[in-house]
Amino acid sequence: MRVPGPNGYSHAQATTGQERVITGNRQTDWAFADAYVAEDDALRWARDRAREAGLRSVSPGAGAALRLLAATVDAKAVAEIGTGTGVSGIHLLNGMRPDGVLTTVDTEPEHQQSARQAFRAAGFASNRARFIPGRALDVLPRLADAGYDLVFCDGDRQEFPDYLAESLRLLRPGGLVVFEGVFAHGRTVDSAPQPAEVLRLRELLRTVRESPDLLPSLLPVGDGLLCAVKR
Repeated sequence: MRVPGPNGYSHAQATTGQERVITGNRQTDWAFADAYVAEDDALRWARDRAREAGLRSVSPGAGAALRLLAATVDAKAVAEIGTGTGVSGIHLLNGMRPDGVLTTVDTEPEHQQSARQAFRAAGFASNRARFIPGRALDVLPRLADAGYDLVFCDGDRQEFPDYLAESLRLLRPGGLVVFEGVFAHGRTVDSAPQPAEVLRLRELLRTVRESPDLLPSLLPVGDGLLCAVKR
């Protein structure tokens, strides 16, 4: 039997209404978080280039989180998988030390050319970024062990678990690994059958959570940032 609430609604109806309010508030909160840190002309230019190329880029809120994370670890060396047109790179560089160098990897050299222009427009000297074209799993093994303060992964999501293994080698103790897009627009927690990409994201989430070498957190900004500190 359903018990009427104080306004004549059943408990089930009241609960449903409450859930709708909570969901609405969360959507508003996320929109506010994205608009909280204003983006400059260079970032807007890079976003426009990404849209023209059909690329996804980190949301403003996720970008602000990346900047904060880079500053928190006082990052001097950062590796980025997935240059795109430079949106995430600008955020990372804004949080890094003034003498820090971003090493960014992408399979598409023309995208990296757009990122070069965006970095220049943002006021960064050319020696602040090292662009390496190629597939991440071919490039990462050539990078130095324990040579990085932060590794940001925004490439092929089906390769995310493989990026994790490489990131653990690349990071110094106390360094951060960050994965973008782990919510997969809600599909990661959807009980319906999902494609291989989502299954690999679930595998990544389990592995990071259960690893004794990592201290993880899942940040609900953008399409989800999975962050973990290497112990």
